[in-house]
Amino acid sequence: MEQRSVSKEHFLDRAGTLKERIATLGGNGVDIVAVTKGFGAWAMTLALECGFQMVGENYAQELSAKWPELNIEERKALQVHFIGGMQTNKVRKISDIVSVWQTIDRISLLDEIAKRSPGSSVMIQLKLTEIKGQGGCDLLQAEELVVAASERNLRVTGVMGIGPQGEVDSIRAAYKRLISFADDHRLETRSIGMTNDLEVAIESGSTMIRIGTALFGDRPSR
Repeated sequence: MEQRSVSKEHFLDRAGTLKERIATLGGNGVDIVAVTKGFGAWAMTLALECGFQMVGENYAQELSAKWPELNIEERKALQVHFIGGMQTNKVRKISDIVSVWQTIDRISLLDEIAKRSPGSSVMIQLKLTEIKGQGGCDLLQAEELVVAASERNLRVTGVMGIGPQGEVDSIRAAYKRLISFADDHRLETRSIGMTNDLEVAIESGSTMIRIGTALFGDRPSR
């Protein structure tokens, strides 16, 4: 079992600073997903102890390995958001753990989730950058996925995106495209913004940010 590397006191200090940043931007209603990927099960426990029920994980194998280290009460209390690229054949491994699948970008993934975890909450991931290998789909595909998810009795709760690197104007423009899509399809949750760009994300209309470094510090190398 990996040793805890962040004290509760230190975590709470960071959490307070983060919430002050958010409040300054008028984002008091913004949900925070504490990104625990790369850390041991202790990070999930710590997040929960400090009032963060939503945690984000990127890798199926890592999630399935550390989930059994939590006690039953912790598992019941946590809401796990899967925020990484998902291989269809890995859905089965974590279908009974994930509460919200944030990175839906193709029909085959919807099919597998509907099969393994009927009635699940899903979010459509829009591709906001030209980075090779980064997940997400274009606007036309996203429209098709919203319809396809509903046809499979999955609950589409929102849209997710990873902002581009570089100039603030390019980040803002990308996020505005996502917000516009969410508005057009009446999708309430807009999961945009991480530690480095949460200001522009909240200004653009984010309702959910995914925060790892600002809470837990730098991740150990994989």
